[in-house]
Amino acid sequence: MINQTVKTKLSLLPDSPGCYLMKHEGQIIYVGKAVNLKNRVRSYFHTKEHTPKVAAMVAQVDDFDILLCNTNLEALALECNLIKLHKPHYNILLKDDKHYPYVRVDKREPFPRVTIARRMQKDGAQYFGPYIGAAAVRDALEVLRKAFPIRTCDKKLPLAKPVRPCVNYEIGRCLAPCAGKCTQEEYHQVIDGVISFLNGNVKDITEKLQKEMQEASAAWNFELAAQKRDAIKDIEGMLERQRAIQTNDAQQDVLALAQDGLDAMAQVLIIRGGRIIGGESFALPGEGNEPRETVLTEFALRYYADRQPPREILTPLMEDAETMQQLLREKRGGAVTVTIPQRGEKRALVLMAERNAADALEKRNAKQQVHEERTTGACRELAKVIGMEGFPHRIEGFDISNTQGVLSVASMVVFIDGEPANREYRHYRIKTVEGPNDFASMNEVLSRRFARIQREEEGERWVTPDLILVDGGPQQLRFAQEAMKQFGLNIPMFGLAERLEEIWLPDAEESIILDRRSPALHLIQAIRDEAHRFAITFHRSLRGKAQTHSSLEDIPGIGPSRRRALLQYFGSIKRMKEADIDALLQVGGMTRPAAEAVYAALHPQEEGE
Repeated sequence: MINQTVKTKLSLLPDSPGCYLMKHEGQIIYVGKAVNLKNRVRSYFHTKEHTPKVAAMVAQVDDFDILLCNTNLEALALECNLIKLHKPHYNILLKDDKHYPYVRVDKREPFPRVTIARRMQKDGAQYFGPYIGAAAVRDALEVLRKAFPIRTCDKKLPLAKPVRPCVNYEIGRCLAPCAGKCTQEEYHQVIDGVISFLNGNVKDITEKLQKEMQEASAAWNFELAAQKRDAIKDIEGMLERQRAIQTNDAQQDVLALAQDGLDAMAQVLIIRGGRIIGGESFALPGEGNEPRETVLTEFALRYYADRQPPREILTPLMEDAETMQQLLREKRGGAVTVTIPQRGEKRALVLMAERNAADALEKRNAKQQVHEERTTGACRELAKVIGMEGFPHRIEGFDISNTQGVLSVASMVVFIDGEPANREYRHYRIKTVEGPNDFASMNEVLSRRFARIQREEEGERWVTPDLILVDGGPQQLRFAQEAMKQFGLNIPMFGLAERLEEIWLPDAEESIILDRRSPALHLIQAIRDEAHRFAITFHRSLRGKAQTHSSLEDIPGIGPSRRRALLQYFGSIKRMKEADIDALLQVGGMTRPAAEAVYAALHPQEEGE
């Protein structure tokens, strides 16, 4: 069964790459990634064909969060980080600590190679990535080597004596530094182009490949044209820019803000060790129309009042960033930089945080709207349906419970502005009615309730309800009306007949039947069900006490101490009945007369035989 929180969030999922965090009672139990969050997350709840593991996970989900990303690759890297951080129960946790591959270039070498590395090392080299799969990286590097004549051998250069160049030199794929065909400066110029390419500056090379593809197509060389087309595609796939894992050891918080004219939502993306490890959203009511710089600056001051700031804070704007830096440096006891990026990698992180802030604000507004529809909105609709002039701030619901007229009780539940007010609930034991007469019992309970309204003694007078719901049809409602008229009151009242969920108004010839999706109907059903539950619970507790009382409390010579000893020894009345007098005598404090009295009380039929 999908709860309302999940339903609301499902309806607001964006068509965006990102990660989703499935939760159970606040605990993250699964982390996943998606090219399209809307399609992927909805499939969990709208598809019944799951593996046993996924079905078990979905059955526990009572909430979920999402983090938006810019690319699928970015979502993959973020998923990896979140799984390592939270270790969710339903994720596969790899023990070999396998990492996604990087491209490594060490410019300190005389003639640098471009290689694949499984993890970043603090060795002075430059790392690019991570990328999806070593095979994909090798394919992309092949494209790279077609564009840049870099060496692929593992010779330790420069050699003491030049050697004959390999075939790659002959076909223009290498400058042949092993043969002394180029200088270090010439080779490093090529490596600079490779690094620029890996950093995402691919316009020149893609334009070159586009031109070659068009020339090959014009010359009817469609095989070569297809190769150039595929090379462009491979380059674009390989060079999806990464913000989920950076190539440095960054410790950053990214602050952003979204506003809607009424409220605002602040978003913090947390980056540690160069990895996004999570995010937090903070609602800022009433800040939706204030200057963005002011709101974000005040939020930063409040956020870091009880938190240690990182080395760098990225934000789209900030009032007096230098003063903020000084305050945060004192708080950290070390260097803190407040950066307002205008372009590049850091700007992309800020834009990602802004997208997540806007998404969180949209969800909050939708949740509030649903809550309003189901509470105060439902109250307004209900007032209109039954013809009330005012707003029913306090609604009281009444129900009767008994077992064939025995131990009749009643319940009063209170909903204020459409929400249950548990502290206002009351129980009643029926005092004047004999037998199973729910109509007379309702009359008695409401008479006692209305009497409370007229008590003038301090601390005794109860608040007058704005509306009363009676569980039952026209007859039950008529008895409730008679009780109210005895006290000269005129409180709006209606009955709810359970069979067809019909609303009955006083003296009405026909009932009112609301649409099954009506918030007003859902509200009155909730009040009726809560009154029924509260009455049943009270009745069962009295019935249990009565059963215990009839078995032991009326036995002569069996006081509280012996009753307690008997129940502790046998555990139940049933086991006590199975015991003979000698077994009863084994209980501490029992005498033979007492044991005989207990045995006789528990076996009344034997006495009559």
